[in-house]
Amino acid sequence: MAGPFLELLDIGKTYPGVVALAGVSLAVHPGEVIGLVGENGAGKSTLMKILGGVATPTAGSIRVDGAERGAMTIAGAIAAGIAFVHQELNLFDNLDAAANVFIGREPLRGGPLRLVDRARLAAAAAPLFARLGVDFRPGTPVSGLSLAQRQLVEIAKALSLDSRLVIMDEPTSSLTLSETDRLLRVIADLRASGVSVIFISHRLDEVTACADRVVVLRDGRLVGHLAEDEISPAAMIRLMIGRELKSIYRPPAAPPGAPILEISGARTATYPGREVELAVRRGEILGLAGLIGAGRTELARAVFGIDPLLAGTVRLAGQPVAIASPRDAIARGIYLVPEDRKASGVLLDLTIAENISLPQLAALARGGLVDRAAEEKLALAERRRLAIRAPGVATPVMSLSGGNQQKVVLAKWLAMRPHAIIFDEPTRGIDVGAKREIYDLMRGLADAGVAILMISSDMEEVIGVSDRIAVMHEGAISGILERGQFSEHRVLELAVGHVA
Repeated sequence: MAGPFLELLDIGKTYPGVVALAGVSLAVHPGEVIGLVGENGAGKSTLMKILGGVATPTAGSIRVDGAERGAMTIAGAIAAGIAFVHQELNLFDNLDAAANVFIGREPLRGGPLRLVDRARLAAAAAPLFARLGVDFRPGTPVSGLSLAQRQLVEIAKALSLDSRLVIMDEPTSSLTLSETDRLLRVIADLRASGVSVIFISHRLDEVTACADRVVVLRDGRLVGHLAEDEISPAAMIRLMIGRELKSIYRPPAAPPGAPILEISGARTATYPGREVELAVRRGEILGLAGLIGAGRTELARAVFGIDPLLAGTVRLAGQPVAIASPRDAIARGIYLVPEDRKASGVLLDLTIAENISLPQLAALARGGLVDRAAEEKLALAERRRLAIRAPGVATPVMSLSGGNQQKVVLAKWLAMRPHAIIFDEPTRGIDVGAKREIYDLMRGLADAGVAILMISSDMEEVIGVSDRIAVMHEGAISGILERGQFSEHRVLELAVGHVA
């Protein structure tokens, strides 16, 4: 293998009262794929910010092609050929896909107005999208794309820079199995052409599939390297958490009871000609699987009152309920933990306490003003209950890890005694330790009698967590599997509409 073109040497980073990184060294060779893993808060993001010039190290240095520099700047990172594919998408909804790929680098027409040459822009984007196998045109507005499709636009943007190193932060968190397989092939192509990749993911099977070596961080320190023949999910978990993790799934304490949440003849605007029949029982976790675009999130939004149901009935404990808005759903004890927690689940600028109290401000108000003491008491109780890791309940939610943000979303609903909760991609972008905590919370809710509908594109999660699995295909349920029938093959058959 050729010598490294990029080296991070004894990198340290401290913030007031916090050691984010301590003595981390990493070398990147041309044409290698490095898996970078660690629990949330391990230092992965801080290390990548330093590499991208967004943050300045407090110790250590960086070498590019043998030339040493104390710190990287954003311009220096771009000049060195470093490109990022961020988990949190940085796209402009008012522009089309091609314009987002070449934002700030658009080809221009001649003449005094210097207008964007739309034809050249689309022509330049087309081969990038073809390489990723996308199913939309360069001129498609980003506002009309799904979360998975937007992720592919971000990847195309990085590929357009002809980079020497592409850093992918949770790039598959919104992708289907087929889209993930396509991305792994793209990574293999990049490696073959001499481009390096740092692949950051909590999906350890994907790291195993694509990485040449793995670097593990824990508590801001590099705790181990795994060579290609040593890489396995078990080995990574052992280094990440410092111990063996027998299982992250817990079985139910008792058989499920009678149906709590029933959906009959439901039709949504996405598939107006198709109906959904579904029942979630007391104490049950019902997994809802299917390909992206099957209508799962649209169903959840309609049941929660965000979007209208074109037809159909929702019953709670056998009684029909009219849900015209989220207020109606909340009043009846039906809650939604949304797929995009930062956009729809929490208010990032507000504190933990303010987010937890938000759905029940009326109950906490005295004379039209929020009783801050009562709000803090509620938040402290929920913080202890869910083990939310933060200096205090006055901490802004934006400063929390993904797993702790998800716990805040949960906390605001658990404080209100739910009857049914819909989880849409509950562990997207969070680490294996936080996943286990979320799964334990879900199972604890189910054991307490709550009916849980869990939408997930993570096959291992669906099979490991669910008591039954319902599979959607093009707006309708194509089959329901009991635990003894679970298999990836059977779920995928139903997801593509193959009903035996």
